[in-house]
Amino acid sequence: MVEVLVAISFIIGISALLTILARVIKQPPIIAYLIAGVVVGPLFLNLINGSSDTSLIQTLSRIGVAFLLFIVGLSLDFRVLKEIGKTSIFVGIIQIVLVGTFGYFLANWMGFGITGSVYLAVGLAFSSTVVVVKILSDKKELETLHGRIALGILIVQDVVAAIALMILPMTQNLSESSKLLFFRELGIAIAVIFMVFLLSAFIFNKLLDYLAKSQEALFLFGIAWALTLATLFSKLGFSMEIGALIAGMSLASGGYSFELSGKMKPLRDFFVVLFFVFFGSQLSSVNSELIVQAVIISAFVIIVKPLLTMIALRVFGYTKKINFLTSISLAQISEFSLIIVLLGFNLGQLTQEVMNLSILVALITIAISTYLINYSDNLTKYILKFKFMNIFDGGIKCDDKHLDKNYDIMLFGYHRVGYKLLQRLKKMHENFVVVDYNPNVVKSLNKQGIDAIYGDAGNKNFLDDLPLSRTKMVISTIPEESSNLLIIQTLKELKSDAVLIMTAEQPRQALDLYKIGADYVIIPHHLGGWYASEIIEKYKKDKKKYIEIGKNHLHELNKAKNSSNFKE
Repeated sequence: MVEVLVAISFIIGISALLTILARVIKQPPIIAYLIAGVVVGPLFLNLINGSSDTSLIQTLSRIGVAFLLFIVGLSLDFRVLKEIGKTSIFVGIIQIVLVGTFGYFLANWMGFGITGSVYLAVGLAFSSTVVVVKILSDKKELETLHGRIALGILIVQDVVAAIALMILPMTQNLSESSKLLFFRELGIAIAVIFMVFLLSAFIFNKLLDYLAKSQEALFLFGIAWALTLATLFSKLGFSMEIGALIAGMSLASGGYSFELSGKMKPLRDFFVVLFFVFFGSQLSSVNSELIVQAVIISAFVIIVKPLLTMIALRVFGYTKKINFLTSISLAQISEFSLIIVLLGFNLGQLTQEVMNLSILVALITIAISTYLINYSDNLTKYILKFKFMNIFDGGIKCDDKHLDKNYDIMLFGYHRVGYKLLQRLKKMHENFVVVDYNPNVVKSLNKQGIDAIYGDAGNKNFLDDLPLSRTKMVISTIPEESSNLLIIQTLKELKSDAVLIMTAEQPRQALDLYKIGADYVIIPHHLGGWYASEIIEKYKKDKKKYIEIGKNHLHELNKAKNSSNFKE
């Protein structure tokens, strides 16, 4: 036991050092954990060498995966699927099918057999929610159109991955057993899941209201429920991972999912480190053949997978810029991919060769895609210059009748700030047009009788086609500085004296916009703070007033939500 504790201490220490290094070179912690596993594995230090060490660390790592999937399940409230929009759902499914199909044929061509090819195909189809959300959040791009589409696709992938985790273990020895047995096991799983959700709906929601009065009780209940279902599903012949995921999903709509998730994250993080380290330690050998295979598979993930994603997005009319930014965000394999491969390896369905390959592919694709996402702005400017990218441009074109009209006000961007501005412009009976690069926004607004033009404000040729010279006011709610600078530059070329109102996320960007000629720059969080301070000064400690304006705000939020058909 002392030797195991020493080994874990070394593992955590090495992981901490590599995490600091990963941060310096702008890589996610997952990379550090996997490399730490390779370092402590048989290729280098061989710290995990005893059978007892391996067994205990593997057990701890599986507990970490259970907690990870429990927290993932807490975020997979089925009501979220309604909110991400039909486009993200359909694109997510199409993308999984396309990537999975091509991935299967590639793996089969490389000689991995039917079972190995199926596992690899499933793993290649998924992208890392942990990596993508973290980087896009750091770049303030989660609320952009491509960020919202990518997040929607990731949610769909997580749901499909949950189904895969349930079905793949049941395929063990399927060739020797009857199909009737397979469907019987599947029926048992569905029945158990149904009973769990029934129990949650009628008992746990009320129980959580009571437990929430004690933070410790709520925390312990979450751990107990996750491990209980993980054990139950393991005893029934399924994976403990799917049990933990179902445990989280069953509590997702209970109103305490965020609190449970927040309390369990520190515990999860410790065990998850051990999982990724253990997975990395399974890299037992590296040779030239394995490196070639890893490079080929990684090239498929980094190049072909984004191309297939862009094809799926093109069908729904998005611009090539949005298609490209969304697709490169998904150019890596997922933590779910690693869990699925490890599951197949433990079931004896996958060879050590597939395990080694998966580790290398994870390291290569996560590392490269991280830089692709971080430097996507510069990359986009370069890539979109090539004519072949035009084939990934959506088929929706500008409506000429809107280009021939005179508009007093041109509003760039409908999402978030633009929604409120449009409502006010309608009340003022102003002559205005909305410009947006979300095709669903344009279609919806046109159906409401509101003039809307589809196009990307970051495209100079598109801006030149707009009736900007006759416009008296230009309002841009687009937070991208490059697009706003291009709009101002275009207006300067036209020698327009229109009022220029721009939007910036950061004060530094606002200063740049003022310097180049903006008349007023909206900084959302500054305005939000100013408005909140005005309310506090006006109503002081009058609770009734806050309840009154809160109800009005709630009404506005529900109205905006119900009237929106383009949530992506």
